[in-house]
Amino acid sequence: MARLTLASYLTCLIVGNIVQKTHLQPQASVYQDKDFILVDVGENVSLQCFYEGDDYALILWYKQTLGQKPRLISTFYVYDTKITFYDEFLNNPRFTLDTENRRNNLNISDLKINDSATYYCACSYRFVLTFAEGTIVKVREAGLKNTALVHQSPSETIQPGGSVTLNCMVHAGTCDEEHSVYWFKETEASRPGLIYTYGGKNDHCGTKTNPQADACVYNLPMKDLNMSHAGTYYCAVDSCGHIVFGNGTKLDFENNMDSFVLKGAVAFMTVLTISLVSTLCVIIKISCCCPECHPSFSNFSIKDKEESKSKTGDFWSECVYFSFKQ
Repeated sequence: MARLTLASYLTCLIVGNIVQKTHLQPQASVYQDKDFILVDVGENVSLQCFYEGDDYALILWYKQTLGQKPRLISTFYVYDTKITFYDEFLNNPRFTLDTENRRNNLNISDLKINDSATYYCACSYRFVLTFAEGTIVKVREAGLKNTALVHQSPSETIQPGGSVTLNCMVHAGTCDEEHSVYWFKETEASRPGLIYTYGGKNDHCGTKTNPQADACVYNLPMKDLNMSHAGTYYCAVDSCGHIVFGNGTKLDFENNMDSFVLKGAVAFMTVLTISLVSTLCVIIKISCCCPECHPSFSNFSIKDKEESKSKTGDFWSECVYFSFKQ
Protein backbone atom coordinates (compact mmCIF):
# COMPACT_ATOMS: atom_id res chain seq x y z
CA MET A 1 0.00 0.00 0.00
CA ALA A 2 2.84 2.32 0.91
CA ARG A 3 4.55 1.57 -2.40
CA LEU A 4 1.33 2.31 -4.30
CA THR A 5 0.91 5.63 -2.49
CA LEU A 6 4.51 6.61 -3.22
CA ALA A 7 4.14 5.65 -6.90
CA SER A 8 0.94 7.69 -7.17
CA TYR A 9 2.64 10.67 -5.54
CA LEU A 10 5.60 10.52 -7.94
CA THR A 11 3.29 10.17 -10.92
CA CYS A 12 1.30 13.25 -9.90
CA LEU A 13 4.52 15.18 -9.32
CA ILE A 14 5.90 14.34 -12.76
CA VAL A 15 2.62 15.11 -14.49
CA GLY A 16 2.37 18.38 -12.58
CA ASN A 17 5.84 19.43 -13.66
CA ILE A 18 5.05 18.58 -17.27
CA VAL A 19 1.84 20.60 -17.17
CA GLN A 20 3.59 23.52 -15.48
CA LYS A 21 6.38 23.57 -18.07
CA THR A 22 3.82 23.37 -20.84
CA HIS A 23 2.04 26.42 -19.45
CA LEU A 24 5.28 28.35 -19.08
CA GLN A 25 6.48 27.65 -22.61
CA PRO A 26 4.47 29.59 -25.21
CA GLN A 27 3.39 27.57 -28.23
CA ALA A 28 2.69 30.64 -30.34
CA SER A 29 4.89 33.50 -31.49
CA VAL A 30 4.74 36.72 -33.49
CA TYR A 31 7.25 38.77 -35.45
CA GLN A 32 7.32 42.09 -37.29
CA ASP A 33 9.26 42.64 -40.50
CA LYS A 34 10.19 46.34 -40.21
CA ASP A 35 12.01 48.27 -37.49
CA PHE A 36 11.49 51.82 -38.77
CA ILE A 37 8.98 53.51 -41.09
CA LEU A 38 9.19 57.16 -42.14
CA VAL A 39 5.99 58.62 -43.65
CA ASP A 40 4.42 62.02 -44.31
CA VAL A 41 1.30 63.49 -42.77
CA GLY A 42 -1.84 62.25 -44.56
CA GLU A 43 -0.28 59.06 -45.89
CA ASN A 44 -1.29 55.50 -45.01
CA VAL A 45 0.82 52.78 -43.41
CA SER A 46 0.44 49.03 -42.85
CA LEU A 47 2.30 47.55 -39.88
CA GLN A 48 2.83 43.88 -40.61
CA CYS A 49 2.66 41.19 -37.95
CA PHE A 50 2.83 37.43 -38.57
CA TYR A 51 2.01 34.76 -36.02
CA GLU A 52 2.82 31.05 -35.79
CA GLY A 53 1.57 28.30 -33.53
CA ASP A 54 -1.67 27.38 -31.79
CA ASP A 55 -4.89 28.92 -33.10
CA TYR A 56 -6.06 29.53 -29.52
CA ALA A 57 -3.60 32.42 -29.20
CA LEU A 58 -4.62 36.03 -28.62
CA ILE A 59 -2.83 38.60 -30.82
CA LEU A 60 -2.55 42.18 -29.56
CA TRP A 61 -1.28 45.57 -30.75
CA TYR A 62 0.23 48.20 -28.44
CA LYS A 63 1.22 51.80 -29.08
CA GLN A 64 3.98 53.40 -27.02
CA THR A 65 4.75 57.09 -27.39
CA LEU A 66 8.18 58.13 -26.18
CA GLY A 67 8.07 58.80 -22.44
CA GLN A 68 4.62 57.24 -21.95
CA LYS A 69 3.37 53.80 -21.00
CA PRO A 70 2.13 51.40 -23.73
CA ARG A 71 -1.55 51.69 -24.68
CA LEU A 72 -3.59 48.74 -25.92
CA ILE A 73 -4.91 49.24 -29.45
CA SER A 74 -6.59 45.95 -30.34
CA THR A 75 -6.97 42.25 -29.62
CA PHE A 76 -7.64 39.43 -32.04
CA TYR A 77 -8.70 35.88 -31.06
CA VAL A 78 -7.37 33.62 -33.78
CA TYR A 79 -9.80 30.72 -33.28
CA ASP A 80 -12.99 32.77 -33.63
CA THR A 81 -11.65 35.77 -35.62
CA LYS A 82 -12.96 38.20 -33.02
CA ILE A 83 -11.45 41.71 -33.26
CA THR A 84 -11.77 44.35 -30.54
CA PHE A 85 -10.41 47.93 -30.42
CA TYR A 86 -9.98 49.90 -27.19
CA ASP A 87 -10.19 53.47 -25.87
CA GLU A 88 -9.38 56.16 -28.46
CA PHE A 89 -8.91 53.48 -31.13
CA LEU A 90 -12.48 52.19 -30.69
CA ASN A 91 -14.79 53.22 -33.56
CA ASN A 92 -11.90 55.10 -35.16
CA PRO A 93 -12.09 54.40 -38.92
CA ARG A 94 -8.40 55.24 -39.36
CA PHE A 95 -7.41 52.00 -37.55
CA THR A 96 -8.23 48.60 -39.06
CA LEU A 97 -6.85 45.05 -38.88
CA ASP A 98 -6.03 42.64 -41.70
CA THR A 99 -6.21 39.12 -40.25
CA GLU A 100 -6.12 36.98 -43.39
CA ASN A 101 -3.55 34.16 -43.91
CA ARG A 102 -2.17 34.20 -40.35
CA ARG A 103 -1.55 37.93 -40.45
CA ASN A 104 -2.48 40.59 -37.95
CA ASN A 105 -1.55 43.72 -39.86
CA LEU A 106 -2.45 47.07 -38.32
CA ASN A 107 -3.49 49.61 -40.97
CA ILE A 108 -3.45 53.32 -40.14
CA SER A 109 -4.82 55.81 -42.68
CA ASP A 110 -4.59 59.61 -42.91
CA LEU A 111 -1.59 59.73 -40.56
CA LYS A 112 -1.29 62.52 -37.98
CA ILE A 113 1.78 63.85 -36.20
CA ASN A 114 0.63 62.22 -32.95
CA ASP A 115 0.65 58.81 -34.66
CA SER A 116 4.43 58.87 -34.29
CA ALA A 117 5.24 56.08 -31.83
CA THR A 118 6.56 52.55 -31.46
CA TYR A 119 3.97 49.90 -32.30
CA TYR A 120 4.32 46.42 -30.78
CA CYS A 121 2.61 43.25 -31.90
CA ALA A 122 2.26 40.72 -29.05
CA CYS A 123 0.97 37.21 -28.52
CA SER A 124 -0.82 35.90 -25.43
CA TYR A 125 -0.93 32.12 -25.06
CA ARG A 126 -1.53 30.15 -21.85
CA PHE A 127 -0.98 33.22 -19.66
CA VAL A 128 2.35 34.07 -21.28
CA LEU A 129 2.63 37.39 -23.15
CA THR A 130 5.34 37.52 -25.85
CA PHE A 131 6.28 40.71 -27.72
CA ALA A 132 7.74 41.14 -31.20
CA GLU A 133 10.60 43.57 -31.81
CA GLY A 134 8.35 46.56 -32.51
CA THR A 135 8.15 49.06 -35.38
CA ILE A 136 8.93 52.75 -35.00
CA VAL A 137 6.64 54.98 -37.04
CA LYS A 138 7.79 58.56 -37.58
CA VAL A 139 5.27 60.90 -39.16
CA ARG A 140 6.87 64.04 -40.58
CA GLU A 141 5.10 67.24 -41.51
CA ALA A 142 5.54 68.13 -45.16
CA GLY A 143 7.02 71.55 -45.94
CA LEU A 144 8.40 72.15 -42.45
CA LYS A 145 11.90 73.59 -42.67
CA ASN A 146 14.60 71.68 -40.87
CA THR A 147 18.22 72.78 -40.67
CA ALA A 148 19.49 69.93 -38.51
CA LEU A 149 22.87 68.43 -39.41
CA VAL A 150 24.34 65.09 -38.32
CA HIS A 151 28.09 64.41 -38.39
CA GLN A 152 29.79 61.03 -37.93
CA SER A 153 33.33 59.77 -38.43
CA PRO A 154 33.42 57.64 -41.62
CA SER A 155 35.12 54.53 -40.22
CA GLU A 156 36.80 52.92 -37.22
CA THR A 157 39.19 49.98 -37.09
CA ILE A 158 38.53 47.55 -34.27
CA GLN A 159 40.25 44.55 -32.71
CA PRO A 160 38.72 41.45 -31.11
CA GLY A 161 38.22 42.04 -27.40
CA GLY A 162 38.81 45.78 -27.73
CA SER A 163 36.44 48.72 -27.31
CA VAL A 164 35.27 51.70 -29.34
CA THR A 165 33.06 54.75 -28.84
CA LEU A 166 31.04 56.01 -31.80
CA ASN A 167 30.39 59.75 -31.87
CA CYS A 168 27.41 61.55 -33.34
CA MET A 169 27.33 65.36 -33.37
CA VAL A 170 23.91 66.90 -33.96
CA HIS A 171 23.38 70.55 -34.89
CA ALA A 172 19.68 71.17 -34.30
CA GLY A 173 19.75 74.50 -36.14
CA THR A 174 16.91 76.95 -35.52
CA CYS A 175 14.41 74.35 -34.30
CA ASP A 176 13.33 74.97 -30.70
CA GLU A 177 11.70 71.58 -30.23
CA GLU A 178 13.27 68.73 -28.27
CA HIS A 179 14.78 66.12 -30.55
CA SER A 180 15.34 62.38 -30.37
CA VAL A 181 18.36 60.51 -31.66
CA TYR A 182 18.43 56.93 -32.95
CA TRP A 183 21.28 54.52 -33.67
CA PHE A 184 20.83 51.95 -36.43
CA LYS A 185 23.11 49.08 -37.42
CA GLU A 186 23.34 47.63 -40.92
CA THR A 187 25.36 44.61 -42.08
CA GLU A 188 25.75 42.88 -45.44
CA ALA A 189 23.58 40.02 -44.19
CA SER A 190 20.77 42.03 -42.56
CA ARG A 191 18.71 45.14 -43.06
CA PRO A 192 19.13 48.22 -40.82
CA GLY A 193 17.89 47.63 -37.29
CA LEU A 194 17.33 50.00 -34.39
CA ILE A 195 19.75 49.39 -31.51
CA TYR A 196 19.47 52.48 -29.28
CA THR A 197 17.30 55.56 -28.74
CA TYR A 198 17.88 58.87 -26.93
CA GLY A 199 14.91 61.01 -25.90
CA GLY A 200 15.40 64.76 -25.60
CA LYS A 201 18.71 66.57 -25.28
CA ASN A 202 21.56 65.27 -23.18
CA ASP A 203 24.21 66.91 -21.01
CA HIS A 204 26.56 67.39 -23.95
CA CYS A 205 24.33 69.95 -25.69
CA GLY A 206 25.24 73.55 -26.28
CA THR A 207 23.16 76.47 -25.00
CA LYS A 208 21.00 78.98 -26.81
CA THR A 209 23.14 81.78 -25.35
CA ASN A 210 26.08 80.44 -27.34
CA PRO A 211 24.89 79.70 -30.89
CA GLN A 212 28.35 78.50 -31.93
CA ALA A 213 28.07 75.74 -29.33
CA ASP A 214 24.50 74.83 -30.25
CA ALA A 215 25.29 71.18 -30.85
CA CYS A 216 24.72 67.91 -29.06
CA VAL A 217 27.18 65.02 -28.92
CA TYR A 218 25.81 61.50 -28.55
CA ASN A 219 28.20 58.65 -27.81
CA LEU A 220 27.63 54.94 -28.35
CA PRO A 221 30.28 52.99 -26.36
CA MET A 222 30.90 49.32 -27.14
CA LYS A 223 33.17 46.89 -25.28
CA ASP A 224 34.40 43.30 -25.71
CA LEU A 225 34.17 43.57 -29.48
CA ASN A 226 33.88 40.52 -31.71
CA MET A 227 33.08 39.84 -35.36
CA SER A 228 29.34 40.29 -34.73
CA HIS A 229 29.94 44.00 -34.07
CA ALA A 230 31.22 44.62 -37.61
CA GLY A 231 28.88 46.72 -39.76
CA THR A 232 27.82 50.28 -40.48
CA TYR A 233 26.25 52.33 -37.67
CA TYR A 234 23.94 55.20 -38.59
CA CYS A 235 23.00 58.07 -36.31
CA ALA A 236 19.65 59.76 -37.05
CA VAL A 237 18.01 62.80 -35.44
CA ASP A 238 14.27 63.41 -35.23
CA SER A 239 13.88 67.21 -35.25
CA CYS A 240 11.10 69.54 -36.35
CA GLY A 241 9.07 66.71 -37.82
CA HIS A 242 11.93 65.42 -39.96
CA ILE A 243 14.42 62.56 -39.72
CA VAL A 244 17.99 63.40 -40.73
CA PHE A 245 20.52 60.57 -41.09
CA GLY A 246 24.28 60.73 -40.80
CA ASN A 247 26.50 59.11 -43.42
CA GLY A 248 27.28 56.21 -41.10
CA THR A 249 30.40 54.93 -39.34
CA LYS A 250 31.81 51.63 -40.60
CA LEU A 251 33.35 49.23 -38.10
CA ASP A 252 35.54 46.63 -39.77
CA PHE A 253 37.88 43.92 -38.54
CA GLU A 254 39.04 42.91 -42.02
CA ASN A 255 41.56 45.68 -42.77
CA ASN A 256 43.13 45.49 -39.32
CA MET A 257 43.44 41.71 -39.43
CA ASP A 258 44.92 41.77 -42.94
CA SER A 259 47.49 44.32 -41.79
CA PHE A 260 48.41 42.13 -38.83
CA VAL A 261 48.83 39.05 -41.04
CA LEU A 262 50.83 41.02 -43.61
CA LYS A 263 53.19 42.41 -40.98
CA GLY A 264 53.69 38.94 -39.54
CA ALA A 265 54.46 37.51 -42.97
CA VAL A 266 56.97 40.29 -43.75
CA ALA A 267 58.69 39.81 -40.40
CA PHE A 268 58.92 36.05 -40.96
CA MET A 269 60.33 36.44 -44.48
CA THR A 270 62.86 39.00 -43.24
CA VAL A 271 64.16 36.67 -40.54
CA LEU A 272 64.23 33.75 -42.97
CA THR A 273 66.12 35.76 -45.61
CA ILE A 274 68.71 36.99 -43.11
CA SER A 275 69.21 33.46 -41.85
CA LEU A 276 69.67 32.04 -45.38
CA VAL A 277 72.04 34.81 -46.45
CA SER A 278 74.12 34.42 -43.29
CA THR A 279 74.40 30.66 -43.83
CA LEU A 280 75.38 31.18 -47.45
CA CYS A 281 78.05 33.69 -46.50
CA VAL A 282 79.54 31.28 -43.98
CA ILE A 283 79.67 28.50 -46.57
CA ILE A 284 81.27 30.74 -49.20
CA LYS A 285 83.80 32.13 -46.74
CA ILE A 286 84.83 28.67 -45.57
CA SER A 287 85.12 27.23 -49.08
CA CYS A 288 86.95 30.18 -50.60
CA CYS A 289 89.12 31.62 -47.84
CA CYS A 290 89.91 28.80 -45.50
CA PRO A 291 90.53 25.58 -47.42
CA GLU A 292 93.16 24.44 -44.95
CA CYS A 293 90.48 24.33 -42.20
CA HIS A 294 88.48 21.84 -44.20
CA PRO A 295 90.43 18.96 -45.82
CA SER A 296 87.50 18.15 -48.01
CA PHE A 297 88.06 21.42 -49.87
CA SER A 298 91.87 21.29 -49.80
CA ASN A 299 92.49 18.95 -52.73
CA PHE A 300 89.99 20.80 -54.84
CA SER A 301 91.58 24.17 -54.13
CA ILE A 302 95.18 23.01 -54.73
CA LYS A 303 94.26 21.23 -57.96
CA ASP A 304 92.36 24.22 -59.17
CA LYS A 305 95.31 26.40 -58.31
CA GLU A 306 97.73 24.23 -60.32
CA GLU A 307 95.46 24.14 -63.32
CA SER A 308 94.95 27.85 -63.12
CA LYS A 309 98.69 28.54 -63.11
CA SER A 310 99.12 26.99 -66.54
CA LYS A 311 96.31 29.05 -67.98
CA THR A 312 96.00 32.32 -66.16
CA GLY A 313 99.01 32.56 -63.85
CA ASP A 314 98.83 32.60 -60.09
CA PHE A 315 95.57 31.40 -58.59
CA TRP A 316 93.63 33.90 -56.52
CA SER A 317 90.44 33.69 -54.61
CA GLU A 318 87.99 36.24 -53.38
CA CYS A 319 85.39 36.12 -50.62
CA VAL A 320 82.07 37.77 -51.40
CA TYR A 321 80.06 39.17 -48.50
CA PHE A 322 76.39 39.97 -48.68
CA SER A 323 74.45 42.50 -46.71
CA PHE A 324 70.66 42.79 -46.36
CA LYS A 325 69.02 46.15 -45.88
CA GLN A 326 65.34 46.60 -44.87
